[in-house]
Amino acid sequence: MFLLDQPYISDFMRQTLKEHQIPVVARPEALAMEPLPGTRLVDPGEAVMRLNGGLNADSGAAPDSPLYTTSENALNWIASNLADTELPAQINLFKDKLKFREGTSTLFPEFFFQRVNYADIDTLDVDKLNFPFIIKPSVGFFSMGVHKVDSASKWDSTRAAIHAEIAQQQAIYPREVLDTATFIIEECIEGDEFAVDAYFDGDSNAVVVGIHQHLFASDHDVSDRVYITSKKIITEYMQEFTSFATAIGKQLGVKNLPVHMELRRHGDSILPIEVNPMRFGGWCTTADSTAKAFGFNPYLDYFTHEGPAWDTILAHKDDTVHSIVVLDNSTGVESDKITEFNYAELKDVFENTLELRRTDYKRYNVFGFLFSATRPDKMAELERILTSDLREFVTCG
Repeated sequence: MFLLDQPYISDFMRQTLKEHQIPVVARPEALAMEPLPGTRLVDPGEAVMRLNGGLNADSGAAPDSPLYTTSENALNWIASNLADTELPAQINLFKDKLKFREGTSTLFPEFFFQRVNYADIDTLDVDKLNFPFIIKPSVGFFSMGVHKVDSASKWDSTRAAIHAEIAQQQAIYPREVLDTATFIIEECIEGDEFAVDAYFDGDSNAVVVGIHQHLFASDHDVSDRVYITSKKIITEYMQEFTSFATAIGKQLGVKNLPVHMELRRHGDSILPIEVNPMRFGGWCTTADSTAKAFGFNPYLDYFTHEGPAWDTILAHKDDTVHSIVVLDNSTGVESDKITEFNYAELKDVFENTLELRRTDYKRYNVFGFLFSATRPDKMAELERILTSDLREFVTCG
């Protein structure tokens, strides 16, 4: 069953649900997302009864159908209605970054992390920490409140930035999505960064349904601006990342669970940044991008648990690079002072725009998401948008 919720579901998601009759829990939040007529809707009471029977560890029964959320806003519904199952605890193993670090500490015994309460950030003695380090909310989303601190001299400006970001975002996202009571400080993870969509089967084995490489403008960049996927990326990293994800699944004992993993690879070493449970990339991004790039539907594969035949999927694909451009407000101008974003001018940056999704930037502080297909000799278009602060596309009142 699928749980639909704010802030967004894509047309591709809507079409997938209708065409394949994937059951959708008919909560008011789901109906507000306007599923297509003919979508298979399940009464919430019936859904709770069926899911409790199928997901209860003592029942011996398989889940009625795999459970998936389009947004972490729905995690509260799971916690309230499926409290007698193992699912809320499995979700929390990933959603709480401190719990995740503690649960996987035997896999990564040399990795440093520590807890700090938000109330104690102003009095934290950073001179006792090793630089550089990353600080971020223990329960977070997108790159909200995430900062790299290179030296003690940078700490005062970092604290001020954290306070400003948290004050702005707390009004947008519920506590299940962004909980700023507790932060985690951890060592910087070096290497190339990747976003991996996967699910764990009934034996805790990982099935990878998409891989995107996260590009950065500089060593200090922690934004989510550009993610790319290609035949080369899938071919090069599929086996390695599947084995890595399976080790985590086995360690934590999680089953029948979709995840969006962020990891870094340096030489022969792979370390997880974080793992987000119950979904693939937020705002229907990475799974939709995989479908555009390869004609393979990650949502449907998770529902059927068939597993992708990657050799067949990639057999006739060329070296085109497919990308997701996250148009976060990096202008330095508060969203309520921006009167217009020039989407037409933005599209002109790219040779082949596949889709441009506009969002309510005054509410979410994100102008939208752009999906493109780029020939290898045209990568300069991605480099341009990667380093842009987007001021060139906005008009201020």
